[in-house]
Amino acid sequence: MERGRGTGGAGRTLGRLLEAVLASRSQANAVFDILAALQSEDAEEVQEAVRICSRLFGALLERGELFVGRLPSEEAVMAGSQGAIHKYKVWMRHRYHSWCRRLGELLAHPSFQVQELALGTLMKFVQLEGSHPLEKPKWEGHYLFPQELFKLVVEGLLSLEEDRALLLSQLQNYLEYDDIRYHVMQAASVTVARVTDGQAEVPLAFWNNAFTLLSCVSLPRQEGGAPRFFVKHAELSDKWKVAHLKLPISLYKKVLVIMHDAILPHLAQPTLLMDFLTSAYDVGGAISLLALNGLFILIHQHNLEYPDFYQKLYSLLEPSVFHVKYRARFFHLADLFLSSSHLPAYLVAAFAKRLARLALTAPPEALLMVLPFICNLLRRHPACRVLVHRPGGPELDADPYDPGEQDPAKSRALESSLWELQALQKHYHPEVSKAASVINQALCVPEVSIAPLLELTPYEVFERDLKKKVPEPVPLEFIPAVGLLGRREDLCAQYFSIS
Repeated sequence: MERGRGTGGAGRTLGRLLEAVLASRSQANAVFDILAALQSEDAEEVQEAVRICSRLFGALLERGELFVGRLPSEEAVMAGSQGAIHKYKVWMRHRYHSWCRRLGELLAHPSFQVQELALGTLMKFVQLEGSHPLEKPKWEGHYLFPQELFKLVVEGLLSLEEDRALLLSQLQNYLEYDDIRYHVMQAASVTVARVTDGQAEVPLAFWNNAFTLLSCVSLPRQEGGAPRFFVKHAELSDKWKVAHLKLPISLYKKVLVIMHDAILPHLAQPTLLMDFLTSAYDVGGAISLLALNGLFILIHQHNLEYPDFYQKLYSLLEPSVFHVKYRARFFHLADLFLSSSHLPAYLVAAFAKRLARLALTAPPEALLMVLPFICNLLRRHPACRVLVHRPGGPELDADPYDPGEQDPAKSRALESSLWELQALQKHYHPEVSKAASVINQALCVPEVSIAPLLELTPYEVFERDLKKKVPEPVPLEFIPAVGLLGRREDLCAQYFSIS
């Protein structure tokens, strides 16, 4: 109760100081007492002080009592010969800046209620400064977004020490506006550049906050419709170029997963991400698999040239490719990249042979997808059909194919055969055996769509087997068993009985 009375008394005191400052310029020094309350250790008192300051500076902005233009030094103005009103406006503008900086610091306050109030108040004054700008426009009708104030918001959210995910979720309501989305990306790119400049290692908390912030920016997927502006219209820009920085592996994956869908379509110059995507493609493993989507867009829509692209794609074909999380996406893109009929026969043969060799140890659900994949390659490229039928070919004592060669041109795949598919015709799973037996007949021209098979799981294969209807009972024993102990005249039945 004592605390409640103390907080209420402090609120009334601050309210009287507010009325005095707004009533007379001679009481301007009372602003110091109001600002001092922002340093209180009591969270409720801090919240009350924020509300009082919001009313104070909101009224001063609307009344035009803050200096407008490039803010001069406070000491120089106070010592100068300008009029009292000019000195008052400059002095009050400096107090306003002190309050805004304190609000930025309160975004890291231990109390989330204080953080939430500080964020909401800062965004309120972003809008207020838009209606009552503190900078002189360069020409009539030109308007400047209050970038310095908004930068305080973004810098406070991109903490180096703490996860700001909960507070960042509060910003989501403002990201409905086009200008806020633009300036969020702009301020974020500046902040990321400043933090990473000259630092060997950036805290993971900062990267997570930056990714969470940029992920909240949902750009429009189609043109048209009336734009919404919080302050003033602004054009979208290429602020995702921060992705060229060295990111932690976990964040690398998050960025690449949304790259093709949520980033590239909205950039004015998608080619700015060429270096980032090609570097990611060279990393290897899951990172390379995820970079394929973005590279596909740049290659097919923006004429990106990647000299060793197919050699790198070939090197990604490892046993683990059948077990990774992004298997469906990888094989979908690989199918697109290998769909051109202008690819050389040795290259397509190398991919077919590599997949066939990997198929020997692949699980059934992967085999049901990769076997039609290989057959489609043979359908598209008739020159590769010598891998399954080579009339008058020489007898081979060993397979000439070199699985350890990383260059498909030197793998000698075209000299080999797809004997692996014949071996898979003896596979224990009947569906796999049936799929492998397709090569025993002439391949039909229409390709088999692998889209329904890309995301096939072991559970689905098992469920499919359970639902199969057997045409008739399968006999398991010539003489049916009679009783629990076996057949009649059985030795066990002669000496044992169930009583």
